[in-house]
Amino acid sequence: MERATGAVEPVESVHLVGERVRLEPLELRHHDGLCEAVRDGSLWELAVTSVPHPDDVRGFIEEATAARVEGTQIPYATVDAATGRVLGSTRLMMINTAQRRLEIGWTYLAASRHGTGANTEAKLLMLTHAFEAMGMNRVELLTDVRNARSRAAIAGLGATLEGVLRHHMVMRDGWIRDTAVYSITRPEWPEAKQALEARRAGRRPTALPPAPDEL
Repeated sequence: MERATGAVEPVESVHLVGERVRLEPLELRHHDGLCEAVRDGSLWELAVTSVPHPDDVRGFIEEATAARVEGTQIPYATVDAATGRVLGSTRLMMINTAQRRLEIGWTYLAASRHGTGANTEAKLLMLTHAFEAMGMNRVELLTDVRNARSRAAIAGLGATLEGVLRHHMVMRDGWIRDTAVYSITRPEWPEAKQALEARRAGRRPTALPPAPDEL
């Protein structure tokens, strides 16, 4: 039996900086860029996601900011490191510091940036922060069981499918969603990290299958 060791860092909103993208704590100053990102591919029209309509982005940011103040979420704007363009959004959420677990979710990316490696690097930054800075033992990733692109991307991170939560969520179109649950645990993280770093560098990792960017 593995025992918990080491201190757990408090929930803090810090910038996570990579080679292709940087993750900035989500604020109202990202509003216009985020609207542009969701219009790139009309992401809100995809039934298997919960991407906000451009008219609802302000409320989305305000809700995310409130959750950050409560200490339950760390919402980010995904920003192109070279141009400063907002590409999408993602979050560390359902943060439970006592049990050392959290979830990565609310991830979406402008359609034109799919397949560019932006999502892979964003997930590498978030997972590294979760395991190595926040002291988490478990990171969960949930998605609509119908969302083949998202499921392939999550599996490509080295996450394990644990099962399906039946009739788990009511989607905005009224569909009652079954949710696929994946996770990465602390013992699995070093191998997953090595494979993700290889993928970011353009090398084909042997431990993980190829995967599209997530939506």
